[in-house]
Amino acid sequence: MGTDGFPGSVWIIPLRDLDADAQAIQLDAVARLRLQPGQERFVGDPLRMALTGLAEEGRHPCVMEAGGRAIGVLTLQSGAATLAGWPDDGSAWLLRGFLVDRRHQGKGLGTLGAAAAVVAAGKLERRHPTGASGVVLSVNEANGAGLAAYLKAGFVDHGQYTGGSAGPQRTLFMPFVKPQ
Repeated sequence: MGTDGFPGSVWIIPLRDLDADAQAIQLDAVARLRLQPGQERFVGDPLRMALTGLAEEGRHPCVMEAGGRAIGVLTLQSGAATLAGWPDDGSAWLLRGFLVDRRHQGKGLGTLGAAAAVVAAGKLERRHPTGASGVVLSVNEANGAGLAAYLKAGFVDHGQYTGGSAGPQRTLFMPFVKPQ
């Protein structure tokens, strides 16, 4: 069992997979997520991100759960990898807006969530084939905790990206694990 009673796993729940009632419950949980001061410049408002993701084709907003509670949110997006400094849009799903609620940070859940997001993107790739081979993201160089969590999850640094709106970024990639 992990810290604060959390089991050692994080579940990724794509909001598009839920019926209207379940989606409303999850969106309420997303609205209650809170960021540490200063983090909004990296990810923005969690509820706005989820609602924007639901409104745009190709985006798949997801809730991260651990121990039966929403602990964060993220979006997986096809056809947009160049937004993270990747050389093309089609060879990777983009992980964007990844955030863990401030009350659950520092417990290893970001690392577990990042790895689980790659598994979730692999499932989306099988359902909505794009030809992608993994997941790419960019993380602000000033976000040391985020960078460490992604690297610990198995992402590999592919260099600096200076196209981000909040300063220099690191472009990270993790290939899909082949289903057995």
